[in-house]
Amino acid sequence: MTETRDVVLASHNPHKLGELRSLLADLPWRLHGAGELAIPEPAEPACTFVENALIKARHAAGLSGRWALADDSGIVVDALAGAPGVHSARYAGPKADAKANIDKLLKATESLEGAARSCRFVCVIVLMRAADDPSPIIAEGVWTGRLSRIPRGQGGFGYDPVFLDASSGLSAAELSPEQKHALSHRGKALAQLRARLAG
Repeated sequence: MTETRDVVLASHNPHKLGELRSLLADLPWRLHGAGELAIPEPAEPACTFVENALIKARHAAGLSGRWALADDSGIVVDALAGAPGVHSARYAGPKADAKANIDKLLKATESLEGAARSCRFVCVIVLMRAADDPSPIIAEGVWTGRLSRIPRGQGGFGYDPVFLDASSGLSAAELSPEQKHALSHRGKALAQLRARLAG
């Protein structure tokens, strides 16, 4: 019988925690949000998703003494030189909510047409077995699409209402959770993580 392991999810975002818990429900892990363990959020000064994910995982593993799983993700618009990128969660300011971030992104891209509205969601997931883990597992997923001109759908979170999936034409907020998990950057990164764990 496989022993259940306590793992810290290095995030204070309740939507992200819920999605990760759902996607990882079949693993023999007890998942604890960093906020539930009173682990403060670290600074994320890096300019890449992988560096910020490593920072968050190392921080959570060091303060908890447990395995730590960190996700750094965001939306990348090439026509905006990669913005919002690693600043996606705080694009409209440090206390901005999803609506403010979306409003700023739609304003910044209102003059873009056709292929210039292409974008992608990027997710990097890091699993550290200790703060000094010399070989953390790093997995990445990318979901390509384009920006809608108006928010669509009631599901999802973050930029989901303005991200149109390239294959279906639906916004991420219009997809069912099962459809989204099969297509999304986070679902792809977690599939890669599972493959690495199995190997």
